[in-house]
Amino acid sequence: MQERIKQLENKARSLDPDVETRALLRDQVIRYADKFLAWLPGAPAYIAPTDNVPDSDDLSISEDPVDLMSALEVLGKKVDYSGVTMSSGHLAFIPGSGLYASALADYLAAITNRYVGVRFASPGGVDIERKLIRWMADFVGYPADAAGDLTSGGSIANLVGVVTARDCHDLRAANFSRTVVYMTGQTHHSIEKALRIAGLKECIRRYIPLDDYCRMQAGALEDAIRNDRKSGLYPWLIVASAGTTDTGAVDPLIAISDIARVYRLWLHVDGAYGVPFALCEPGKKILEGIERSDSIILDGHKALFLPFGSGTVLVRNGQQMKKSHDYGASYLQDIGTFDSPDEIYPAELTPELSRPFRGLRLWLPLKLAGVAPFRAALEEKLLLARYFYEQVKQIPGFTTGPYPDLSIVTFRYVPDYGDANEFNRKLNTSIQQDGRIFLSSTVLDGKFTLRLAILGLRTHKDTIDLVLEILKEKAIAIEKSG
Repeated sequence: MQERIKQLENKARSLDPDVETRALLRDQVIRYADKFLAWLPGAPAYIAPTDNVPDSDDLSISEDPVDLMSALEVLGKKVDYSGVTMSSGHLAFIPGSGLYASALADYLAAITNRYVGVRFASPGGVDIERKLIRWMADFVGYPADAAGDLTSGGSIANLVGVVTARDCHDLRAANFSRTVVYMTGQTHHSIEKALRIAGLKECIRRYIPLDDYCRMQAGALEDAIRNDRKSGLYPWLIVASAGTTDTGAVDPLIAISDIARVYRLWLHVDGAYGVPFALCEPGKKILEGIERSDSIILDGHKALFLPFGSGTVLVRNGQQMKKSHDYGASYLQDIGTFDSPDEIYPAELTPELSRPFRGLRLWLPLKLAGVAPFRAALEEKLLLARYFYEQVKQIPGFTTGPYPDLSIVTFRYVPDYGDANEFNRKLNTSIQQDGRIFLSSTVLDGKFTLRLAILGLRTHKDTIDLVLEILKEKAIAIEKSG
């Protein structure tokens, strides 16, 4: 048996390379990363996927090793050079950027592999994440006793908010079919998913009408709550949006928060896209009233330019958040020996127990750059959206949707003859196939509508001017083709 143990040890040691091997591997990865970043400024915003390509053997896992350069070659061919969401011309959906300092932070977090679910395991790591939560709570205007957690994304953050609201209202399964949630047709689909996961599938959904700016109508919301109460139902949750995905609209948060307080409903604000704009003065004015909500989510991979997997949930009353996510186990009894019995552990504020040290990917960029460049980048995106809104209207044939609250602009081309929806489908396809920029579309009031989402870290005025040129060029070409 001892001989077998030794054989296994020798084989397993390949998982823990020595200093020379680490240096070789690290240098190869850095060269690969630098080559990718050098390619990025001129990279196409969209590369059409190749159809009918069989799964390659070089992606499969086997017993035998391959050298790192071979693996990186496969990665580049199959993944990294097949489509570029980090391109300055990627203006579809909500772009993701991926700060370089965050990549370095993720490397350090993975190397040191700190567990930040409880403080005694990594006091400094937990303190970093608490400082970040406090920083975010401060810029949205939450009180000192607020709490929060860094999550894997906006979907888990919304789930935490919904569960906390459910428990705060002490809802019971027998009564779920009498409870009512208020949202709009523009509410993100992760809210519906969160309600189902939270066991609230039977809960009644009320979709409040939108105004001409795609924002929730506060008066219609109040009427719906009154009518439901008169009917013997139990209104308990309002989900407002601070930057919808379709149009970037921000619901009237002051009026909605007034209604929530009068009727004692929980106000949850889905600000996955929009909340970080509160860092700059124009954004702070647009988001006025958000500080009166009961819970908020934001997604750092959007308007904080972090890598994917960077959500945050904030709850005004931290004890309510703890009550919903508290836990205990006999094997954890020693934790109390090292920490205060009144300590609230991060793992008590989320469904997650084991998770990576996410805070480092935000803390390090903030330490290296300070907050000022983030403020500047966010205000720049707001102004670029306004600039595009004004300029695209000057191109014959184009009409715009509502004036942008944040950095999404909706617009379409209206031809003199023919089906406008079909024309805009062709226009969108032509732009995507061109590859220099990438737009996405939606349907608003039955109309096929183009949308420009300006949030990429590398997107500046020169990109927006290119968009305007391409729109004019493609629209003329389609008009001429009949």
